[in-house]
Amino acid sequence: MFSNEAPTPQEEFWAGEEGTAYIGRNKDLHLLSSSIAMYADILRSTVNVSSVLEFGANIGLNLLAIRKLLPDAELSALEINPAAVEELHKLDLKHVYHTSIFNYKLDYPRDLVFTRGVLIHLNPGKLKLAYAKLYDSARRYICVAEYYDPNPTMIPYHGEVDRLFKRDFAGELLDLYPNLRLVNYGFVYHRDPNFPQDDITWFLLEKKEDSK
Repeated sequence: MFSNEAPTPQEEFWAGEEGTAYIGRNKDLHLLSSSIAMYADILRSTVNVSSVLEFGANIGLNLLAIRKLLPDAELSALEINPAAVEELHKLDLKHVYHTSIFNYKLDYPRDLVFTRGVLIHLNPGKLKLAYAKLYDSARRYICVAEYYDPNPTMIPYHGEVDRLFKRDFAGELLDLYPNLRLVNYGFVYHRDPNFPQDDITWFLLEKKEDSK
């Protein structure tokens, strides 16, 4: 499940009791309708997406939203928390990988690979490895839906330090991989009257050599 190196404190945090507690905080079906609205905006800027992989899927609400929009697409999930993995196995996904992002072994690329509220919880010193996993796993599109800040910032998370970090994740991906281009981006406000989200900023990137 963990990388060959000693797991980071952040990996242990999410694989353990806090990751399990997160499941209970995110079972509200109102989140599903808001997610459908957000992913409809994201997918509107894509073409021919027939396979999707989510890094850090928790119990799969994002994939359920995407299934409503792309009912014929092959959906797979990667998740570190064992209790969440049990829930994912109930969703009839193509693959469920019980592993950390850093230890994921690519089997085949997907048309779309995405994260939502995951990169913010990774050890900043290992972000380049996470970016490489995202990039290598994507045949065409990468979407990151995270908390944005132009300057790397750590903020407390449920009384813990070094568990939540904001930064320009998409910008760092674009700088690392010159063949990526920004396709679209958007922000979903927590006071949206119809489909609120937790102040998420999403960025859709595309590999240019695959977009001929």
